[in-house]
Amino acid sequence: MADNAGKAVVLLSGGLDSATVLAIARQQGYQCIALSFDYGQRHRIELSSAKQVAIAGGAIEHRVLNLPIGELGGSALTDTAIDVPNGNDFGGDDIPVTYVPARNTIFLSMALGLAEIAGARNIYIGANAVDYSGYPDCRPEFISAFQHVANLATREGVEGDGFQIRAPLIDMSKADIIRTGAALGVDYSLTVSCYNPSEKGLACGGCDSCRLRAYGFEMAGVADPTSYQP
Repeated sequence: MADNAGKAVVLLSGGLDSATVLAIARQQGYQCIALSFDYGQRHRIELSSAKQVAIAGGAIEHRVLNLPIGELGGSALTDTAIDVPNGNDFGGDDIPVTYVPARNTIFLSMALGLAEIAGARNIYIGANAVDYSGYPDCRPEFISAFQHVANLATREGVEGDGFQIRAPLIDMSKADIIRTGAALGVDYSLTVSCYNPSEKGLACGGCDSCRLRAYGFEMAGVADPTSYQP
């Protein structure tokens, strides 16, 4: 494959959505700089997965930034005093306690800075507004608004061609995401989705993210490679 589309920054969590987005960006010809964050998440095992996914996915560079937004608290993903919900219905109207305040806004801001420095004009994010847990920063309106801000607040936005915030999964079901990634050769056994894994890295099987993942594989008709806790 010829890398003739320039560079792109890809937000890479180590989960199946971001792994699929990396594969899409590579298929579209971009030289990808993968960007992950150690933000105090209780599921830090995803960073090990992100490293493996970046290598397998052909990223030209993988950066992991320390970003202590978890010190603010307010989320079950960063505050051990708040339990990760297990077995609740997903897809409701309420924003769940696993929402991390302003996470995607902060992540995209860091990606924007890196993109401007690295000469990348495209930023990829695995936001999804169909089969997801109800996070407000995964909606199309947010992606559109951030792109507007990015092109108001940067030198490249004012003097150059500007930035594109690309969310290719935004309107896809989890099953469609998995089918797309499988067709692009994504090794989903390298990815981790669980919000509350065991010390050995086994998925809990009951959190929203685990259940959405299992549901997606079932609907896609693709074998689920996840190792779950007994």
